[in-house]
Amino acid sequence: MAVPTLCIADGIYPTAFFYRNSVRRLTSVAHDRFTNPKFGIDGRLRNGPKVTATVNPYTYTEAAQPEERKSLTDFLVEARDFVRSDGGDGGPPRWFSPLECGARAPESPLLLYLPGIDGTGLGLIRQHKRLGEIFDIWCLHFPVTDRTPARDLVKLIERTVRSEYFRLPKRPIYIVGESIGACLALDVAASNPDIDLVLILANPVTRVNNFMLQPLSSLLEILPDGVPSFLEENFRFEQGYPFAAMFETMLNETDAAQIGGGLLGDLFATSVNLPTLARIFPKDTLLWKLQLLKSASASAKSHMYTVKAQTLILLSGRDQWLLNKEDIEKLHCTLPNCEVRKFENYGQLLFLEDGVDLVTIIKCTYYYRRGKLLDYVSDFILPTPFELKEYEESQRLLTAITSPVFLSTLDNGTVVRSLAGIPSEGPVLYVGNHMLLGTELRPAAIHFLKEKNILLRGLAHPVMFAKKYGSKLPDMHMFDSVRMIGAVPVSNINFYKLLRSKAHVVLYPGGVREALHRKGEVYKLFWPEHSEFVRTASKFGTKIIPFGVVGEDDLCEVVFDYNDQMKIPFLKNLIKELSQDSTYLRNGEEGEVGNQDLHMPGIVPKMPGRFYVYFGKPIYTEGREDELNDKEKAHEVYLQVKSEVERCMTYLKIKREGDPYRNILARSLYHFSHGFSSQVPTFDLRNQ
Repeated sequence: MAVPTLCIADGIYPTAFFYRNSVRRLTSVAHDRFTNPKFGIDGRLRNGPKVTATVNPYTYTEAAQPEERKSLTDFLVEARDFVRSDGGDGGPPRWFSPLECGARAPESPLLLYLPGIDGTGLGLIRQHKRLGEIFDIWCLHFPVTDRTPARDLVKLIERTVRSEYFRLPKRPIYIVGESIGACLALDVAASNPDIDLVLILANPVTRVNNFMLQPLSSLLEILPDGVPSFLEENFRFEQGYPFAAMFETMLNETDAAQIGGGLLGDLFATSVNLPTLARIFPKDTLLWKLQLLKSASASAKSHMYTVKAQTLILLSGRDQWLLNKEDIEKLHCTLPNCEVRKFENYGQLLFLEDGVDLVTIIKCTYYYRRGKLLDYVSDFILPTPFELKEYEESQRLLTAITSPVFLSTLDNGTVVRSLAGIPSEGPVLYVGNHMLLGTELRPAAIHFLKEKNILLRGLAHPVMFAKKYGSKLPDMHMFDSVRMIGAVPVSNINFYKLLRSKAHVVLYPGGVREALHRKGEVYKLFWPEHSEFVRTASKFGTKIIPFGVVGEDDLCEVVFDYNDQMKIPFLKNLIKELSQDSTYLRNGEEGEVGNQDLHMPGIVPKMPGRFYVYFGKPIYTEGREDELNDKEKAHEVYLQVKSEVERCMTYLKIKREGDPYRNILARSLYHFSHGFSSQVPTFDLRNQ
């Protein structure tokens, strides 16, 4: 198995590692490799998943597979070669860049990986390939014999951070740290508040449990030296040797494999791994690492109050014998810009687990940026076909129950059951009505990608992108899929940037008031009086497509609405608290249109009907910028759009009465007869 080529950061340590492959050094030279997904001149996707003129990568999501990644075995094999290559004295800690991460991308931020207790620097081995597409990656390696104290490690990392910040001051520097590495990252951030750092901390240890540390240290003291060579030379722990099989059986029978549980247990459960683990953790090294952990965690805890960096904390749910939950909560509360994500079914070695993709996590949390501030347009990373497949799986139940029908209008006015009437060339602005809870955009986003290779960028409420600490607003992970698929916070600047980039943008003028409507308000529009979106759209020659959506009344009914909840004191207080914790929109609007209070309507399900989405004829603004810059003219177009949305809804409400498959029972029988992948017919489109 080939070992990845390593290179040393120039100006830090001039020595280099020599492996079976050639050595490549890190330099300041930027290479012409940049995979940031952008929109082409027609508003369709470019430079994301490879797109050709005839192949849409999102069409085949059923066959989409996760990208092949290295395994735990690869980690152990390469870690063994690292240890062997360290030689006798090992030398000082040093940076290397895995060859599989590719060459440095000129616009990509730097990512520094600080390892956990293993010290190899290979903890991201399963993530290298995808991370290398969006980051310039340097990993820190601690030779087995290295005894550099925590304060000197912090100085080493600081020198690198300051050097790179001086070279590229406008780009953030990411530091990904695990356990010990997370503590070192906090110390570096505390000492460098003037540098733009983004911390991603996996299972940070801010307090070591002496109740567990002391007995473990005592046990290590009485173990003999030379365990690695003794095991390898006398017992031949290799696959196929009798003693290996016997020892593995013994481990299983005594439940020794469950010491750590999960992936950590797997490391100790397989006898073949024992010599490698013993070489990575000889007795004196493990004793030193435990003391280093204690020193680093104490320092991080004392300095965490001065950390200003944007921070994402990733917590495993199992094997947390090092984690102190009270300190994590304190850390979350102390850091000014911090988000915590929990992974209940995963163990201590989070980045080596199946199902944990750091790039996906960064994308979902919108933690990726190339400049001082996050740009929701230029910093957005396209979903891969596999991520779309997972998103589609998460929406499968809703799609199966509602069996959406998508209609569009051709230039000659003909209504067709497809997106053939949707322009491919952007920018395009889709303006429509919100159904209850805004459920209509999710299936539409999937359909647009699969049929047209068009990514819809929905303008969503800011509550989906930020949450104050201690707020009772929903956890951010509830909105991961919405952010993954391209939603951005609604704002004038984001709207302007999206149209300028020739994107396909979805706008709901009714906002929260329409999505969280009251009893008896089905399909009622709550649009503001102003018409600014028309004037902005005209600046870029945007095609405005009105659309209507119906079907929520076929799915559920509101029985406990906002008015009912405001009559109950504790619910009234809760609604006011939630609304104050979120960003208020339309402060200048009066009446019900300006009422954007957040609450959860009480609903009861019905026998499921069907969703219908109808896109009307485009309204062209190209060449009309001067005309539509006039407020009165722009308002006329605004009223035209609103009238078209109402017409689309009326059309659907009338036509669905003639749909023989409106009821879920009829659709189920059709699926049984024609296969579950078949498209269920709808009403006759010929009589329009």
